[in-house]
Amino acid sequence: MTIKVSIDASGGDYGIPVTVAAGIKALNTFADLHLVFVGDCDNIAAELDKISDSKKFTARFSTVHASEIVAMNESPSNALRKKKDSSMRVAINLLNDKTVDACVSAGNTGALMAISRFVLKTIKGIDRPAIMGRMPTTTIAKYTYMLDLGANVDSKPETLLEFAIMGATAVEYIENTVSPSVGLLNIGVEEMKGNEKIKIASEILKASNLNYVGFVEGDDIYKGSVDLVVCDGFEGNIALKASEGVASMMGHYLKQAFSKNIFSKLVALIASRVLKDFKISLDPGKYNGASLLGLRGIVVKSHGGADSDAFFYAIKEAYLQINAKIIEKIEHRVSAELEK
Repeated sequence: MTIKVSIDASGGDYGIPVTVAAGIKALNTFADLHLVFVGDCDNIAAELDKISDSKKFTARFSTVHASEIVAMNESPSNALRKKKDSSMRVAINLLNDKTVDACVSAGNTGALMAISRFVLKTIKGIDRPAIMGRMPTTTIAKYTYMLDLGANVDSKPETLLEFAIMGATAVEYIENTVSPSVGLLNIGVEEMKGNEKIKIASEILKASNLNYVGFVEGDDIYKGSVDLVVCDGFEGNIALKASEGVASMMGHYLKQAFSKNIFSKLVALIASRVLKDFKISLDPGKYNGASLLGLRGIVVKSHGGADSDAFFYAIKEAYLQINAKIIEKIEHRVSAELEK
């Protein structure tokens, strides 16, 4: 079976040079993948000509022209109402028309969510889509998945249950984890802690069929204490951006420490392999590709400032979700929970 993914080629901070290079790398990696690059066809063709490998894959990619681009600072309402021929809108339309199986974009997050929700609609039983991403942990080869990372603020307890159902289902089939553990982000693990909304949400989660283990704190995200952390988008986005900031700060101070004098430079040279592994383990690009769960179609959001290696991981995430038939699995799980 051929897996088809539309690429919002013009989206993001760097646009076509990054998305096209990442696409060719993905075609080199996944033999059953077909890509549709959406954007200015002349610019896409010019970029493809720069990549010698692209000639090997001419039968496995195509281009669709789009005359407009959604700016990174553009309001979602403007992008939705006035940019009907944007690369983002056309890429999502291809998904809605069943021409492709998933869409990947590094464009404006608010616009991507607004357009995706308008065009694709939500799965029956899901009130609000959520953004789910994965975080590194201290446990080897284990990730912690987390949602919502910013699509919704001030979510109701019932909405947090929806997030948990969608996230747990995705984790189960992407990671092949039977009954993934679910934790609710809070300011403490004790039952008396947290606001009223969090306490009500916890009781609702206890009554569900999910493997809910209770409250978790921020540091549990990186310990790998649970497979899935559920939270409101307000707290989730703050946690995500704080994590990115800490990783950047650590890299900055390490670089400073190893460049102070000739002795520290010598130590850095001796420890170069260790430092390289450290950098790889904390590289946010490896974890690029957040899922817009709850839509009637697979949409993956790449970081706007992603380079081609990071954007590749977003394409890979879409590929894995297609193979796992995530939409069908979430629809079935949501339906089963609603019938309780």
